[in-house]
Amino acid sequence: MTAPAPRRPRPDDRRATFPAMPPRPAAEGEFATTWWGNAWLASMEDTALDAARLGRGRDYAARGHVDAVTVTPGRVMAYVHGSRPRPYRTEIRLRTLTDDDWEDLLRAVADRPDHIAALLDKDMPHALAELSDLLPAAGDLVPDCSCPDDGYPCKHAAALCYQTARLLDADPFVLLLMRGRAEHEILGDLTRRSAARTAAERTATAPAMPTVSAESVLADRQLPALPPPLPVPDRPGRPPDYPQAAGAPDPFALDLLATEAAARAHALLVLGEDPVAALTPWQDAVRLAAAHPGSGLTASSRALYRDLAAATGRTPTDLARAVAAWRQGGLAGLDVLEHPWDPPAGPFDRARPALAAADLPALRPWRNRLTGATLQLRLGHDGLWYGYESDRDREDWWPRGIPDTDPAGAVIALLGR
Repeated sequence: MTAPAPRRPRPDDRRATFPAMPPRPAAEGEFATTWWGNAWLASMEDTALDAARLGRGRDYAARGHVDAVTVTPGRVMAYVHGSRPRPYRTEIRLRTLTDDDWEDLLRAVADRPDHIAALLDKDMPHALAELSDLLPAAGDLVPDCSCPDDGYPCKHAAALCYQTARLLDADPFVLLLMRGRAEHEILGDLTRRSAARTAAERTATAPAMPTVSAESVLADRQLPALPPPLPVPDRPGRPPDYPQAAGAPDPFALDLLATEAAARAHALLVLGEDPVAALTPWQDAVRLAAAHPGSGLTASSRALYRDLAAATGRTPTDLARAVAAWRQGGLAGLDVLEHPWDPPAGPFDRARPALAAADLPALRPWRNRLTGATLQLRLGHDGLWYGYESDRDREDWWPRGIPDTDPAGAVIALLGR
């Protein structure tokens, strides 16, 4: 799907008007065709108060009820036809990036030629979108409409949001214009940065590489020692960006796997061993999920939790609970979550008197656990006490707090004293 061409901007113009798009045939599945178009829609759908209004807005957009769309920094505006003869003036507002945000973003793009190529090919790399929060999160879009409907959003604002997703599908520079800069500004800035970088590279002196002359190699004598191996890099390399293509693997999953492979290869070079080779598939899935934001923050992290849970035969809730245990105590914390055991006499038997002496709630023992109404302590094989919390009258225990060698210290951390 190709978006209508905007009018040609003046050199200092940050305004683009796209002609009304033709109706699109009714189709099942997602309205947008790109991951960033769907992320745009998710920011509205996740905070909508009425699913019925969203459905009517989606139908309005599909039937061509949205007139020409004008995009300026921080605003998207269009007239939307409804049930009355006169269309409604509808707009969606969002925050623009600061000058510092733009400096960070443009520097990152200039450092990655593949990012520049992707943008020119009308593609939005995941890493670039997440760098300066280009895509709006839930609640970032502020709809406004001249209609009398006070829904959030009304069906006209929802229609404009769905139609805007089609523009974003065709050209990610529309999103960059919303955030404050026009395409000609961005490309001009990147051209200047690239020229400066090329000039600096031409004047830099390459370090001399150790060599061995052909005459000395062929001479009838003992050969000189080989040059020393190249030094190990100080950090893993960055994988390339993977394009979104029909039938191809998920680009976010490929990026995650490539990044993990680079990190493990670097660790093998530095340490002489793979630090995660001994983990089971489930433990490794928990480790991967724990290294990323929680499942409710972004669409990509929610998809990561969903896919990892499905691949290991668990639910996203199981994975989220295991991630909390991993962040609490790593592999030992995960073991405490999943494997009750019978500790020997000693520290466990002394825990209840120590808690009573500290005037803390009484806890009933079972195997390596001491349980109260809303809090629980679990003794790990490492000798640390791990805190857990649950709602009253529910057996839904979640890891909380920092492990402590002192059971009273672990409880005090849970109670926030």
